[in-house]
Amino acid sequence: MSITKKELATAQERATDLIKQAGLFITDEEGQSIAAADFGLSRLEQEGIQILTMFETDRIAGKILVLFPNQTEPEHWHPSVGDDPGKEEVIRALWGDLYFYIPGDNTLQQGFIVEGKDEYYTMRHEVDMKPGDQLILPPGTKHWFQAGAKGAIMYSFSTKVRDTLDQFSDPNIVRETKIVD
Repeated sequence: MSITKKELATAQERATDLIKQAGLFITDEEGQSIAAADFGLSRLEQEGIQILTMFETDRIAGKILVLFPNQTEPEHWHPSVGDDPGKEEVIRALWGDLYFYIPGDNTLQQGFIVEGKDEYYTMRHEVDMKPGDQLILPPGTKHWFQAGAKGAIMYSFSTKVRDTLDQFSDPNIVRETKIVD
């Protein structure tokens, strides 16, 4: 499972356009460095995300995350690694329609469960995030998120990034995206 170089270039261009539409500055070089994660499902438009890493050190990271209209990042959590309790993440909504799903009562109203994936999206407590809203995700917290009809842009600030070690509810997911010709 993979995405093609052409699909990656198209995703980078669309994500750059949305970032500019949100009023954020982005250089051409940054636009070309945007990663597209399809989670090995080859359904980037439905389940995936575009990631611009602004900085990453051994201890902290800052990213701009871009979701296309109605695109969903699958349910996952950031596990502990050795003595590290796992990645703690702060999300700040910047633009568009953004729905987060975390532990709690089922309040899902605005978003939707990806077709045929009911068993892999178990968190149903909906947080309807408006620009300026923030959410802190402690290590190990199951979560997934989704854009509404406009798409969504958010900052992600976190402790040490070990995204390739993230755990997913869907056993078919492979975190590392393969890019092919």
